[in-house]
Amino acid sequence: MQHSFALVTGATSGLGHAAARLLAEGCWCEIIVTGRSLARIQETAAQLAAETELQVFAPLELDLDKPSSVQSALAELVKRGQPVDFLLLNAGLVAGSARVLTAAGVEAAQAPLIGHHQLTVGLLRANLLSPNARIVIAGAEPARGDVPLFSYTDVAAFAAKHFQGDRTAAVEALVRSGPNVKYESGRACADAKLIVAWWAAALARRLPSGMAVYAVSPGSAPDTKASRNASLIVKWLFIPLVKLIPGMSQTPETAARRYLQAAEFGTDVSGQFFASAPKKLTGPIEAMRHPHFHDRANQEAAWQAVVKVSGVDFSSAAT
Repeated sequence: MQHSFALVTGATSGLGHAAARLLAEGCWCEIIVTGRSLARIQETAAQLAAETELQVFAPLELDLDKPSSVQSALAELVKRGQPVDFLLLNAGLVAGSARVLTAAGVEAAQAPLIGHHQLTVGLLRANLLSPNARIVIAGAEPARGDVPLFSYTDVAAFAAKHFQGDRTAAVEALVRSGPNVKYESGRACADAKLIVAWWAAALARRLPSGMAVYAVSPGSAPDTKASRNASLIVKWLFIPLVKLIPGMSQTPETAARRYLQAAEFGTDVSGQFFASAPKKLTGPIEAMRHPHFHDRANQEAAWQAVVKVSGVDFSSAAT
């Protein structure tokens, strides 16, 4: 694909910052970097320019928790009028020990997907994704169900127990961390990234033929701010142990390279979730074959739940 115009969310630190720097070093012509605070992201853009000695970074204020901020960012992108070739939906966080809801009533770990959905659909509606655009959204290995301290919800069983089999209602309950959801930080994290993988699969069926989307886990990279809200057991037990065990952690730069690797994938694997090999947290990425990632009913339920929560829909190809 042409290395022309990229947009990276959550670029003020960690993986987003590393990815933006790597894109510049890979000869991308312009890289829009986003952050919650305009002042902070302007500072980040200047810092990246100094680090790379390249004047290719454009700051954009974007708070994914606020639909008004997403709309303002989209309006600014419409003014610029330059289609995005690579959309990296990186922003996110690890769920904390206590349940936290945004002003819109969305569980904090689930909230980035809602904002990313609004942004992506807005770009599609405005024809601001190039015909061969690649979209990468951050996933995580805990969605597989084989990482200690993390387990995902069986949506079909949850729906049967509480929602008369309505899986869309069940996923919406997880997104909102509703009254039937017993909050556990590890489960909240795994569920959030599982829904991301399902969303990507459903989006792939709706994209024009030349475009593609992938959920990609950057892998274990403890030296970022993503775990700032994590539970104490994750912060003080799991992460230190991961750092001590050879092959269980990697630098933000190594992790961010996974995103750029996926940017070169073809449309034949659009909609798939790429992560470390089963039971691994680092190393080469591969398409995940676990059956729960490929349940089409859950994929569509996730899409419809995100549509309902976000208030934004998009349909191009047949589902």
